[in-house]
Amino acid sequence: MHFEQIEPGMIIDGGRRTVTESEIIEFAKRYDPQWFHTDPARAQHSRWKGLISSGWMTCSIAMELAVRSILADSQSIGSPGVEQLKWLNPVRPGDELALRVEVIDKSLSRSGSVGIIKWRWVLTTQVQVPVLELTATSLFQLRSV
Repeated sequence: MHFEQIEPGMIIDGGRRTVTESEIIEFAKRYDPQWFHTDPARAQHSRWKGLISSGWMTCSIAMELAVRSILADSQSIGSPGVEQLKWLNPVRPGDELALRVEVIDKSLSRSGSVGIIKWRWVLTTQVQVPVLELTATSLFQLRSV
């Protein structure tokens, strides 16, 4: 999608994908090696009652879905940051995650050469349990520049 196509109030279906046990463990071993992300047997006897994804992996999945559905063929030039990030529930092996993006605001930079989108991303499981909510700003190069 291009900046010119995005409007406040839009709801964008960001697609979905299933999470596997092996990718939870692989991601965690590399980036967040806490035992409840890497050791299924030990995690089974924890407060989590099984293996759970790192929150950072959950963020990465949301980003993957956003790129596939919105950003891949856009003039996206990055982001100055995330205003709010919440991990609401754990992600487990076999969960099918779906991304929903709500456009909150649209504006131009002071120079008028960069489009600014503020949006809320919500990632839910196959049974509509929310696992991630974030509010972020994205920057887009305008096609006319």
